[in-house]
Amino acid sequence: MIEGKPEERRAGEAAARATIEGGRKFHPVYLLLAVPFVALLWVPFYDRAEPSLWGIPFFYWYQMAWTLLGAACTWPVYLYEERRRK
Repeated sequence: MIEGKPEERRAGEAAARATIEGGRKFHPVYLLLAVPFVALLWVPFYDRAEPSLWGIPFFYWYQMAWTLLGAACTWPVYLYEERRRK
């Protein structure tokens, strides 16, 4: 049972019904979610020390950079979902 205000309950029920009746449609923006996964999946690509950045080996700063880049890839998907929800 979905709790909350009646309009929230109706929206939640509609979303549940859409999922049951066939799910969501694919939109290319969802491909952005795969970018960080693929970039960090192949470890031999970044398993090295050079080039270093401020004394930090490539192996570490590459992964730290993808923390921010992953958030940047998720942001458009979030905005799309928020717009689609309204």
